[in-house]
Parts: sequence; C-alpha cells; structure tokens
Amino acid sequence: MQLTWDPVTLNLKTTFRIAHGASDQRHNVIAHLDEGLGEAAAVAYHGETQQGIMEYLAQLPADLGDDPCQLEDILNGLPAGSRAARAAVDIALHDVWGRRLGRPLYRLFGVNPARMPQTSFTIAMDEPALMAQRAKESGLPFIKVKVGGPNDEAVVRAIREATDAKLRVDANAGWTREQAAALIPRLAQYDLELVEQPLPVGDIEGLRLLRSQKLGVPIFADEPVKSARDVAEHAGAVDGVVIKLMKTGGLREAMRAIAVARAHDMQIMISCMIETSVGVTAAAHIAPLCDYADLDGPLLIANDPYTGVRYEGANLILPEGAGLGVSALAR
Repeated sequence: MQLTWDPVTLNLKTTFRIAHGASDQRHNVIAHLDEGLGEAAAVAYHGETQQGIMEYLAQLPADLGDDPCQLEDILNGLPAGSRAARAAVDIALHDVWGRRLGRPLYRLFGVNPARMPQTSFTIAMDEPALMAQRAKESGLPFIKVKVGGPNDEAVVRAIREATDAKLRVDANAGWTREQAAALIPRLAQYDLELVEQPLPVGDIEGLRLLRSQKLGVPIFADEPVKSARDVAEHAGAVDGVVIKLMKTGGLREAMRAIAVARAHDMQIMISCMIETSVGVTAAAHIAPLCDYADLDGPLLIANDPYTGVRYEGANLILPEGAGLGVSALAR
C-alpha cells in the first residue's frame, strides 16, 4: 500500500473565532493509501501545522505493507509524533480495509446507524446579535455556542431568545475556576445541555471541584482528552468527554477511548475539527457508539472537495459505499 498526500486549503463560510483565536482558512492534509483516503486537520492550539503533518508523513515508509487487515501491527509501528498525521494514516488504512472487503466501515464495526445521534451546529464567537442571527438562520435543533469572551452571558441570552434549539456551550479552556463557578449557574437558566472544557488544559482538579458543586449543567472535557488513558484520568472529574479523531490519532484509539469512557459511566460526544467530508465521515461511522455528535465540519467550509456523510437537518446519513464511502467531487 503506497502512501502519498496532498495539502488542501479550506475556506470557511464565516470567520471562525474561538477562545484560542480566529481564522478564515484552515490548512489540512489529505492522505492517499492506494484507494483509501484519510485526513489530517492542522490545529494550532494542538501544536499541529500543515507543514509538520507533511514532514511526519514524509518520514514514513512509502510502502506500508500489502495487507490492510493487519491494522494493529501497521498502526502500532508508526513513530510517535503528529496525532493528526497518524489519524490520516489510520483513516486511510480503515478505508482500504473496508473497500477491499466490500463493506462500509460501520458494518465492519458492528455499529447500528439507527442509533446515530443528531449533530449540533457551531456558532463561532462574534457580537451577540450576529451569533443569534446565525443560530436562528441555521434552523437546526442543536446549537453549540463558542464562549470564553467578555460577553458570554449576553451571547447565550441572545441565542436563547432567537431559537428554542438545545444549546451547548464550549469555552475552549477560556475560563478561570472563579469565572466558571460564577458563569455556569447563570448560563444554566438558558437550558443548556452541557458545558465543554470550561477550564485550562491540565486543571483536572478544577474540573472535579466544579462538578462537585452541582452547578446544574453536565461538564465535558475536550482539549486534554487525546487517548484512552486521558479518559481514565478524567474519570470522576467530569460528566463526559469529547472524542475527536485528530486528537486520538484515528479510529482505533478513538474506539478504545469510547470503551474506557463507558467503563467509567461517562457520556461521550464525538466531534471534529474543521475537516472535510473525509475526516468527518470517518468519525460518523462510530458516532452511533456515542451520546452526542458535533460533526458539522463540512457545513462550515465553502469548498469541501469530497462528499460522504449527508445532512438531513441535524440527521447524519452514513454512505453505503465500501470503506468510508467517500467520493471526490468533480472539479
């Protein structure tokens, strides 16, 4: 199986602003492993760059063997380094595996698509009125609100007044312990489903303290949860974890992380970075194993070069093609 790759520039429909910064473009990498496709998303706050991803891929053997069924051996043989690049190889390898066996990945995983959670739609940070307008215009029943700025309560209030959608807020590690303890009870009155990553990465004891105060909203950990081991370390400190293939290094470790979360009675959200239909469709194949989905990447970009998972409102419809079931769009 021959490994090659191409850089891809994704143009965002609107400026994507979160507590970590703002962007109008994202620079990802598409991996090709014979007929298989994978994707690496370069996310600066995880220390990933497009150049770094390609440098990691360049150090790998051009030939990764001839048997895609040897998934464990091939993936365990990858060197340490870029998790996003490892995810691209992992996804492409799973795609080859499924294509050569002639089955969609979700069938090979034994996953029931009828259990697919609906996806949320992300509203990036902006003025409260503009965020409320975007939430209303989406017409979708689940909205994830990016917070961590100076007007968080005003933002959530404006969006709640504009829509009766279920709301989730994501602080992207943007609050202190004191801010979170004060804000979460105030935001709870707007009927929130959950709060993502309220505190800085590494402050597990702070998360444990917040949860012990029973603030009225489930608390999920995101940025620091990259592996099954990280899930175990957060057991008891949060109500749930956010799993992303770009953090776990692909599907294999994501499924291990899901199993560990279940063993600790934790809820699970499957999520994504800004990704094309390649990366998001890969995540969608295991989404029925999770309680929540935040797989809106293709909805946020204007030039997705692929088609895969389909959106019927907030419903995610898996493709029936073999492997990922993803196809390149005609240029």
